[in-house]
Amino acid sequence: MVKFVLASIVLCCAAVSFSAATSCTNPDVKTNFYSTTDATIVSQIGFVTEFTLKCSNAGGEKLPLFAEVLGKLAPVVRIGENKYQVSWNEEIKKAGSGKYQIRLFDEESFAAVRKAQRAGEDTNSVKPLTTVTVHFPGAYKGPWINSEILATGLVGFVAYVAFVTRSKLVA
Repeated sequence: MVKFVLASIVLCCAAVSFSAATSCTNPDVKTNFYSTTDATIVSQIGFVTEFTLKCSNAGGEKLPLFAEVLGKLAPVVRIGENKYQVSWNEEIKKAGSGKYQIRLFDEESFAAVRKAQRAGEDTNSVKPLTTVTVHFPGAYKGPWINSEILATGLVGFVAYVAFVTRSKLVA
């Protein structure tokens, strides 16, 4: 009987310590953001967010993470000690300048997001582990007037001035 009680206590303590390590408490996130700056020859804008995650509990940084960007789920890749990366693409017409929110989830909250999606409910009701906001300044889409059109207009203007000047000299 005593062995059963001791085994139960050890098992409960192990379960409590495991459940405490399966979530990150008080997450501290520092981000670096990269994106396509020249959209003249591409069809989509690429976004990459690297971040470091520090948790107040030990081992909380080593858990798998998931992200939601613009209502779509994106993978989070671990690239180093406490370093993660999220990347996604958007069509040029849809990728406007401004702030993008990246909601980060642990396994438990990600399961709640998937459950809400299957049920057709709003995923914003699920509380994320943390939210990262990045600023996209926009991408260069080329000049307002293409050089070919500008050259054609300039040739037309020079020809007009030449013909007007010639007609004044002849008359």
